[in-house]
Amino acid sequence: RDLMSFHEIRFPTSISRGAQGGPERRTDIVVLGSGFEERNSRWAASRRSYNAGYGIASLDALHEVIAFFEERRGRFHGFRWRDHTDWKSGPPSAATSPLDQVIDVGDGVALSFQLKKTYGSTYAPFARDIAKPVAGSVKVAVDGITRTAGTHFTVDTTSGVVLFEDGEAPGDGAVVTAGFEFDVPVRFDTDKLDINLSGFASGAIPNIPIVEIRL
Repeated sequence: RDLMSFHEIRFPTSISRGAQGGPERRTDIVVLGSGFEERNSRWAASRRSYNAGYGIASLDALHEVIAFFEERRGRFHGFRWRDHTDWKSGPPSAATSPLDQVIDVGDGVALSFQLKKTYGSTYAPFARDIAKPVAGSVKVAVDGITRTAGTHFTVDTTSGVVLFEDGEAPGDGAVVTAGFEFDVPVRFDTDKLDINLSGFASGAIPNIPIVEIRL
């Protein structure tokens, strides 16, 4: 993987707000002769995809996307994307709290912890690694006691790793929690923008696919 091919810049939020898309999974289903099914999940984690074309409402916005596309060299450089339905450690309408998400349990030695967001709670919760937190948004607590950014810990906003300072390692069995805002690491899923200006003027939606990438 080439980390240099990721640009730490967010796609224009005024356009992504109107985009269409969400998480996708891959499931193989075989229907047996008896009518029962065998199901196999091919992906351990979901992958998000979007169509930015639904968020373009003017020629100026279209011009902005073309410039963004050119600077990313089409599919070559990844970038940040704000998923307006899922961009916080808690519900979008709620303020973040350092108690929002359990990210790990300390052992008295480990200093680094990956930010995570867990979906569901009872049957098969899914823990999603958060690699692109928003700078200045990460709040951390250990056993319910809030820690101070810059004093007790730092955050690598390019990887989502929380690093506690020497001497601040969470104790054995201590629950490490966090609250944060985050972006989705994505890229364009095409090297060609095929835009019909007359169709756009008539209300046609340009197809501008965006897909999540693994880092």
